[in-house]
Amino acid sequence: MALGVLLVTPIARGEAQVHHRRPPEVAKEVPHAVGDAIRKQQPGAKESVEADVSARNIAVTASFNGVEFVVFGAVDNSQQPSAESGYYDVIVVVEGVPGRVVVRRKSNVTGLWVNTTSVTFDNVPTFYAIASTRPPDEIATEEFRTLYRIGLRHLRLTPAFAQSQALSTTDLQAFREAVARLKEEAGLFVRAPFATRFIGTSLFSTRIVLPANVTVGPFDTRVYLFHDQKLLSEYSVRLYLEREGVERYLHAFAFGFPVLYGLTTVVLALAAGLIAAKCFGTPG
Repeated sequence: MALGVLLVTPIARGEAQVHHRRPPEVAKEVPHAVGDAIRKQQPGAKESVEADVSARNIAVTASFNGVEFVVFGAVDNSQQPSAESGYYDVIVVVEGVPGRVVVRRKSNVTGLWVNTTSVTFDNVPTFYAIASTRPPDEIATEEFRTLYRIGLRHLRLTPAFAQSQALSTTDLQAFREAVARLKEEAGLFVRAPFATRFIGTSLFSTRIVLPANVTVGPFDTRVYLFHDQKLLSEYSVRLYLEREGVERYLHAFAFGFPVLYGLTTVVLALAAGLIAAKCFGTPG
């Protein structure tokens, strides 16, 4: 039996749909912007980092085709002589809401490709992006990246309880890699070394693109400031991707009253068919 491809099926909250193919919009703040910001300072560190995002609340409407926002910040009490000196390093991590994902393996059985094995993972980020001044393994130690979930390899993709099939450690790792690979192909897992840049001795920024197929909800943005692989300060801020307008009401109706929503769609479909037959049907 030959092993085949691995397929990923997300089981999560509703996703924004692609309606038009055009470049992602630049994020704009909506009036009811809210958000939490937390700064943590390491003992003995003179420098501290302040950060924010260009929009705390982003609206998803019927024309949503992805959005780009900026993560920017500054180093207080900066000792950096110039932007090009590389005295400091910054890692920016943007993480969406966790969800459940099912990974299926197709195998060739008597000439037919069928699903033979599946694994369900819990707490998989619906979106994960990491942007840094250099590759993360050159900035932080392996232990730090594991502890703070920095990098796709350090995400805690935990198998759900009571899997239907027992898997070896090697097979389980293959399924984890499949999740990361296919989400990267969908633009939902992003690695961008050298995408965070300093502008002067203390200011820095990076751009993050949320694709059209991203799941709505809160996004935690974490900023880490390093010097010589030592963490100096960290800052976290939350932005929200929320449905607005017709999209919001339809989603609330579909999930709040699923039976009624189903009946309504059937009635509308029948009505549309009858109207079309009345208008375009050939006379008997």
